[in-house]
Amino acid sequence: MQKSKKALEKFPSYNCAQTVFSTFADELNLDEETALKLASGFGGGMARAETCGAVTASYLVIGLKHGHASTDLLEKNNTKELILKFNEKFVAKHGSLICKELVGCDISTPDGQVKAKEKNAFNEFCPHFVATACNILENDF
Repeated sequence: MQKSKKALEKFPSYNCAQTVFSTFADELNLDEETALKLASGFGGGMARAETCGAVTASYLVIGLKHGHASTDLLEKNNTKELILKFNEKFVAKHGSLICKELVGCDISTPDGQVKAKEKNAFNEFCPHFVATACNILENDF
């Protein structure tokens, strides 16, 4: 099954970050519960409406698949290049990496949460970000 379809079956039961990261758990040699726990704090733009949780979860996937665990400068640069490649593809599709820009309101504030509910943001916008992140990871990483 395509990763984006698998992810959308989980969302919005889990936040955007949990959804993306746990969808790749099997490839990362993680059990789903561990993946859900690891990504739980990244949803909603790290609860600050900053970098989208689907994006930060993608960084976790990229790091576990291709990241470095040494002080070698070339390995560090490779990881950075992969993150930049992901960012470029996501921004090309959605125009931003920032949650409040993507959904059009600051969900970290009470007023923003009301606006998000009025706009049905978590059902209208966020599934697209989750699907895009999964598609980029599946096709390019």
